[in-house]
Amino acid sequence: MIIENTKLAFKALVGSKLRTVLSLLGIVIGVASVVTILTLGQSIQTNITDSISSAGPDLITFSPFDSGEEADIFTEEYSTFMASLDDRIETVMAMDNSSTTVRVGQESESANVYGVPSTYDDNLALTFASGEFFALSDSITSRQVVVLGTNVAEELFPTGNAVGNTVMLNRNGQGKSYTVVGVLEDKDAIFSLNFDDSVFIPYSTYQARLNNSPNVGSYIIKVADENYTLDVSDNVEAYYDDLIGEDYFRIMSPTTMAEMATSVTSTLSSFLAAIAAISLLVGGIGIMNIMLVSVSERTKEIGIRKALGAAPAVIRGQFICESLVITLIGGVIGVLIGLAASYGFSVSMGTSFVISTFSIVISMGFSMIIGLFFGWYPALKASQLDPIDALNYE
Repeated sequence: MIIENTKLAFKALVGSKLRTVLSLLGIVIGVASVVTILTLGQSIQTNITDSISSAGPDLITFSPFDSGEEADIFTEEYSTFMASLDDRIETVMAMDNSSTTVRVGQESESANVYGVPSTYDDNLALTFASGEFFALSDSITSRQVVVLGTNVAEELFPTGNAVGNTVMLNRNGQGKSYTVVGVLEDKDAIFSLNFDDSVFIPYSTYQARLNNSPNVGSYIIKVADENYTLDVSDNVEAYYDDLIGEDYFRIMSPTTMAEMATSVTSTLSSFLAAIAAISLLVGGIGIMNIMLVSVSERTKEIGIRKALGAAPAVIRGQFICESLVITLIGGVIGVLIGLAASYGFSVSMGTSFVISTFSIVISMGFSMIIGLFFGWYPALKASQLDPIDALNYE
């Protein structure tokens, strides 16, 4: 029976091509909109998550605010105590930063200068285009050595190797000479730290030359296992909430940022998809109107079928099947258009294209429900026609 009704449905649709196209239009637009929005949202969400996670999913940054007595405990030595707050903390590194001008002869480049420990490169998995990171002995003796970000090195040494040369770090009108020991390769930013446009010196050198306070600007907490990053972050946050109050520090991690980005994009995508789904309802109303017209045009046909013994259920099944076929065809076309549109948008925005299976399933399922819901009344009306009245219908 289903096969027979499907054949009749296709025959009726082919017989009224313009009406069929008009019926399909609302469904196609609705499904295409939903698929495009959800697929784009999935693509953007995946790109953001991958980008943030690649920055260091096992890292947490803790930044105390300069607020008088509350900030006095945060010194370089305090990092040892912070590491004891949770058994899953591998290490804690003190760091500080400020803006500076890096100069070589007549060439100069604005950059952020970071004072960091000698273990910084290993813990953040830094790679080098040339040279290496400064050693522990450089930190102990507060040597004036520097590691350049790739953009800084390219601007100051466009024709040669920077390693072994000297640069001037100028701050507050004073300049000091530093020997370049390494140049970093390109690296994605972590939090607000842009490696490519920054330079790095030993923390002890930073304290001696550039900082007038023993207080640390921030700590980087490295967790032994990235699966525990959120738990460790929550524990550290809870401890300092009680100790100094939540208004006196900020704590962040790539994992929490990824979760926030995922939550925001998911909510926004769902909201936009819900708006786009309204067009599916409009398309469903259009299908109902077309099906009612179809019932009126085929009243005699219905009368003949009922006179020959067709049960009301058979008549209902025929028109419901026709409505479902319309929405199925419209759904398939809409999915294809939506995927093509979202692929085009992804390419134009420079993001990778990720197919959202959920968007396809939900839009197709919703369109079929629309077809069933809005096809039911015309089908019911057709099944309730009196055979004699139907045969005499003009």
